[in-house]
Amino acid sequence: MRVHLKLVIDCDADAAWRALHSPRAVAELYGPFLALEPLAAEGLPTTLEAGADVPVRLRALGASLGAQLIHISDRRVDDAHGPVRIMRDSGIPLTGPLAALDVWDHQLAVAPAPGDPGRTLWRERLVIGGAAAPAFWPVLWGVWQWRAARIRALAPTWAHDPESAG
Repeated sequence: MRVHLKLVIDCDADAAWRALHSPRAVAELYGPFLALEPLAAEGLPTTLEAGADVPVRLRALGASLGAQLIHISDRRVDDAHGPVRIMRDSGIPLTGPLAALDVWDHQLAVAPAPGDPGRTLWRERLVIGGAAAPAFWPVLWGVWQWRAARIRALAPTWAHDPESAG
């Protein structure tokens, strides 16, 4: 089962790419209802590096939803409009309700928006599988709609050098 997002956001593709690799920015996408907490004693890394395994706990309004392993890989492809950078989280829920899923494959792609390189075309695909997937799909679809709203709201804050008002 799949959940898709496709939107154009108000930041450049470099800023969006940095945000995808920032645990802090990723955690903000779920706020204020969901929180990401580190399971490792050293806390969350400042950047989600390709090849890294990052164990986290998900909380909803303070209640634990279980642990999840984030495993990142990156790649770059070219399409008709130019370069596309893709981050893949092929980690898996370890404990909690989402651990009933057999498949968790989350890919996020960013590219300059066609005709407007100062904005970003943001695409996501979450694939889930297993006997529990049909029960989780509506909930995850709703969470992804919330993510889309948060991405649109937060994207302008991701730039290193925001334009001055004057």
